[in-house]
Amino acid sequence: MSSFRTSLVTAGTALAAALTVICAPAQAAGARVSTAHELPGDRVYPEGITADPRTGDLYAGSYANGAVFKMTPGRRVAETFLPAGADGRDTANGLEADREGRLWVTDSTSGVFVYDLRSRELLARFDVPGSAPRFVNDLAIAPDGDVYLTDSLRAVVYRVTSEQFEEAKGGIATLVPYVDLKGALDPRADGGFSLNGIVADPSGRFLLTADMVGGDLFRLDIASGAVRRVALRGGDMLHADGLELRQGTLWVVHNTDNAISRWHVARDGASAGVERRLTDTALELPTTLVRRHGTLYVVRSQFDKGGPLGGEGRPRIPFTIAAVRGM
Repeated sequence: MSSFRTSLVTAGTALAAALTVICAPAQAAGARVSTAHELPGDRVYPEGITADPRTGDLYAGSYANGAVFKMTPGRRVAETFLPAGADGRDTANGLEADREGRLWVTDSTSGVFVYDLRSRELLARFDVPGSAPRFVNDLAIAPDGDVYLTDSLRAVVYRVTSEQFEEAKGGIATLVPYVDLKGALDPRADGGFSLNGIVADPSGRFLLTADMVGGDLFRLDIASGAVRRVALRGGDMLHADGLELRQGTLWVVHNTDNAISRWHVARDGASAGVERRLTDTALELPTTLVRRHGTLYVVRSQFDKGGPLGGEGRPRIPFTIAAVRGM
């Protein structure tokens, strides 16, 4: 669900080994990839994206410097919403806009920052406890307003409740672990990547989060915290990054595969079957996506073009957000 910074030194080797290209199914018939928006700057390397549920505006974040960009319907070029390094953030990984007019922005090295979408004011900040390596990656907002965040190195999911947010307003608080998934994951080397994308079921019953290295999808019961592995048919979650869930349909980006898969999820979240898959180099190493009016808006990270994953060559400028239709 995601140059790597100091917090990733212990995980860099494991992540690079995990992110290898695999054979992918044929192109999904009728799917179309085009450019929706351009992001200003030549070292953006974007990662997260979200849509404001009130206005339809899109927001994308830069993994390279922490800037956040705002994209308005009808305007091709995005504006800078938060400048690089705002409030000491070195990165902007996951982004989520909530119905209260707030923008949640994860910084992989520290935690999550919460902004007012109208004034751009920093409302609160939640930091990861302890000094052990961490990589706060993606986040999801449940129907009751609680926020859940994945940590790709610690294999835990944090939760910020509405009450905790109110207590933290105007200051800094500590993220509280909600579920530890290390016991549910397949064995792997210490410091290896695991959890990435996460989504909340619209009914408020469960969360789904992907293990990008093991290729599994996990269901987390919101009421009890119980964890179960989702039974997958016709595919897996290998290299899964961002997720999008709407009315029983789950869209998944598979980053280094340059792919998007679409799944039908059972009502209880216990199983899921793949319906189709699009593989296209025009996705340029996608890291996440959001669906708006039947269109998937997909982040083209270009992480492999001299970015966080290294690699030869230079990124195509400007960095862009793709529009994918027919998926």
